[in-house]
Amino acid sequence: MFCFSQLCGYVDSNWQELLSELSASIQRHHLIFGLLLSSLVFTSASAAAADAPAFDLPGPRIKVNVTRAGRTLPISEVPNLQAGDRLWLYPEIPKSQSVHYLMIVAFLRGSTNPPPEQWFVKAETWNKKVRDEGIVITVPEESQQALLFLAPETGGDFGTLRSAVRGKPGAFVRASQDLNQAALDRSRLDKYIAGIKEMSDDDPRALHERSLLLARSLKMKVDQQCFDKPTEEQAPCLTRNTDQLVLDDGHSESMVSVLTSGPGSDLVGAISATKFAGGGAYSPYVGAIVDVARMMENFHTAGYRYIPALALPKHEELNLKLNNPPSFHKPMSVLVTGLPAIEAAQLPPLRAVEPKQVFCLQRSGLVLPADGAPLVFSTDFAHDIVLHVQTKAGLAIDLPVTADAARGGFMVDAHNLRAGDLNSGFTGTLHGYWGFQPFEGPAFQLQNAHPVKWVLTSEDSTALIVGRQDAFHLQSESAPCVDQVIMKDQRGKPLKATWKLLKADELEVEVPLKEESAGPVLMLVAQSGLTRPDEVPMQMYSEAAHLDTFTINAGDQQGALRGTRLDEVSSLELENSHFAPGELARAEGKDQLLLSSPSPLSPALQPGQRLVAHVALKDGRLLNLETVVEPPRPRVTLLNKNVQAGTSVIHLGNADDLPQDGQLTFFLKTETPATFPRTEKIEVATEDGSAESLLSLADGTLVLQDSQTVLATLRPLKNFGASVFGPLRLRPVSESGELGDWQPLAKLVRVPSLKEVRCPDTPDKPCSLIGQNLFLIDSVASDSQFAHSVPVPIGYADSALTVPRPNGTLLYIKLRDDPSTVNTAALPVLPEQ
Repeated sequence: MFCFSQLCGYVDSNWQELLSELSASIQRHHLIFGLLLSSLVFTSASAAAADAPAFDLPGPRIKVNVTRAGRTLPISEVPNLQAGDRLWLYPEIPKSQSVHYLMIVAFLRGSTNPPPEQWFVKAETWNKKVRDEGIVITVPEESQQALLFLAPETGGDFGTLRSAVRGKPGAFVRASQDLNQAALDRSRLDKYIAGIKEMSDDDPRALHERSLLLARSLKMKVDQQCFDKPTEEQAPCLTRNTDQLVLDDGHSESMVSVLTSGPGSDLVGAISATKFAGGGAYSPYVGAIVDVARMMENFHTAGYRYIPALALPKHEELNLKLNNPPSFHKPMSVLVTGLPAIEAAQLPPLRAVEPKQVFCLQRSGLVLPADGAPLVFSTDFAHDIVLHVQTKAGLAIDLPVTADAARGGFMVDAHNLRAGDLNSGFTGTLHGYWGFQPFEGPAFQLQNAHPVKWVLTSEDSTALIVGRQDAFHLQSESAPCVDQVIMKDQRGKPLKATWKLLKADELEVEVPLKEESAGPVLMLVAQSGLTRPDEVPMQMYSEAAHLDTFTINAGDQQGALRGTRLDEVSSLELENSHFAPGELARAEGKDQLLLSSPSPLSPALQPGQRLVAHVALKDGRLLNLETVVEPPRPRVTLLNKNVQAGTSVIHLGNADDLPQDGQLTFFLKTETPATFPRTEKIEVATEDGSAESLLSLADGTLVLQDSQTVLATLRPLKNFGASVFGPLRLRPVSESGELGDWQPLAKLVRVPSLKEVRCPDTPDKPCSLIGQNLFLIDSVASDSQFAHSVPVPIGYADSALTVPRPNGTLLYIKLRDDPSTVNTAALPVLPEQ
């Protein structure tokens, strides 16, 4: 229970030192001495506790519920108010309180429009009816901010306060915004510190990984050097310097409007640079201290001084935290705290951390990683969140989820779900409420565990070779659901296998076979939620070391050795050139080992010349292999390129992006051979090899400028079709089929066809973007920082998309094929039909 009498004897021992330091700042900024005194009333308390946390003094508790359209929520679940909301307030002030306090709720309508007198509501907290029932207030139309005051009872106290607020509304508007921002930041910091403490108590060894997830969820700064310390010192290190932990968060900032600084901004800068105010370091609380100090610069009364209080909601209670002990002598202290802003809901911009990753729904402790909205994890604003999925029959199922900052996302409770009701692969979308407003979060790719047949990739059909550590690849749509892989030899002895998920449908399994003999082996693949593992029979083979060929082209520094058991090769010598082993792979049932030399093969060697390569094995043996020098491979240099845009109105923000309906022209210069052969072609292909196209002089896509330089023309839609996208690369191809080295060329992106934007007359309502193929858009925003953005869900097939109101005629667009680049589109903005 809060007792004001505990704070009455506070004495500021650092007043003189702070006064001296700030006087110098005042002189530099040409401010009057009276302005200094009014600011010091507020800042002296924080100066006296420079090494202590800000806002650490317990204040009163006030119960608050909000009712909108017949639905009531506790204040902890309300991020914003709206006109017409009914507020129930109940001050929890003890009967033994010796000083009577007026509770005053004031509504504001901006910094330049004083509120009417009827927008101020007072309640005598000692009144029996108020003690028994509380008070109910309706948020008036056109109001924008709300403040709550606790003022000691004196003659004329209500009129004095109302006059002060109406006389300087801008100062109180800014105080409301800064206190709200500080409270939001404080929620993130409190959640972070509590999470670190819980982790260090439960499992200090998991602190590294979990603390990084916690910091990502809450957007906090982590000192990586803390993890170099002994385990018992890591948690205290991670929670040190709390004034530097909280990073800027665009979502919470968009919930708190920012106004221009007042005339005392220079003095505020000087205060924040002093050692008493934190040495200029950013703090989520220094912001509120400094900004409410601005209010004090601009007005005060003989009877009252105003001190800020952070409102930290928990369920239906607002717990007030003070950083300045209140005074009960003239000038008496009036506690000021902010209520949620009166505005349209700013929905949380949650996003999936890995949108393409596939998650197994039956996995115990399944967490769907998401970030982008720290307040979802630090407050109760987001509530009643579920994962929305559909059954085979098309019925909707909502699975309960819990936001867990320490695990980096949302924990899914699927224990009551019957796997047989679901398809093998499907999409789940987060749904919930942001205060009173329903919202849709990111979508996740999900897999349903079920018995499957595992397929060994063709190149790995004979990959299990005894006498070495071997690896092979298994494919199945259920790969994300694998919990364990066990291998047993023909005697039933377990082999220690390790595995990892390479792709959404592929596992890589490594197994030590150095001490094993050839014969059958059984692999057991266990999936989450299934009682019986899948069985995969396999065969282990014996293979002797054997060298087939060594292929190298004149002028190259790298060659390829083919054969079996090439993992035993330690080096290769060819005509005084030393080659070291590199990547080992299997192709067509054979090993292929790439070997590299620091310098190219001697230019004296001619194509077709026969040489002997000396291959050294790890056991000391030396094998000889006859080798023929191959002709030099073709080489070209990319001189320049030019992208010609297509018909889309979207202006691409990345010079390397190539629109699918555009055209790319580029100049190449031949290096080998000396002149560009008329039979040579240029291959342009996607980076993953899924699509390719050959350009040639014969079909007109190559045009010689001279004997060495050629102009190439690529029309993506014609060359590749409508479904190809991603990085493109090029390489020369000789008439004999010799391939040059790949070079990056451009990134192919598909663009939608945009027609217009339709907007309603009401300026605070969103607009509709009209066009075709809108699924090619990743997200749309009204600003280049994407503070106000709308993501486009997977599988969006409509021709209209709800978007933020454009900045004039300009929208900012991220394409699905290049979501890291911000593009612009200027469109006609028409009235909503």
